[in-house]
Amino acid sequence: MWYSYLSAELDDNDAVVAQVTTDQQSSWYCGHFPEDPILPGIAQLHMVSATIAKVLKKDLILQNLTRIKFKKLIRPGDVLDIHAVPDKKKNQFAFRITSDQEAVCSGTLTLAPKEEIEKNS
Repeated sequence: MWYSYLSAELDDNDAVVAQVTTDQQSSWYCGHFPEDPILPGIAQLHMVSATIAKVLKKDLILQNLTRIKFKKLIRPGDVLDIHAVPDKKKNQFAFRITSDQEAVCSGTLTLAPKEEIEKNS
């Protein structure tokens, strides 16, 4: 895997909280950009949705993204804090990624259980 969990759990307020670090040898960094490696936004969003699925122990599929903001570049080896809170709407999570207490990325994800999507297909 191209990132490692330092911790990942559900807190007392039902928020998903995790701390991760990216592998410096990840292919994401090789292609984006060889001389100045940064983690692409799509990789950040995948990491958040996969972390929510892992902590909730559910097979979830990303359905929608809203209000996504990228504010800081992620470099190889950066330690990232992920915080995702269930929203009022079904299957929605407001999330933020921080590094050294600075905002990196935030927004809202809609994640649906895989079996729900297959049933409606």
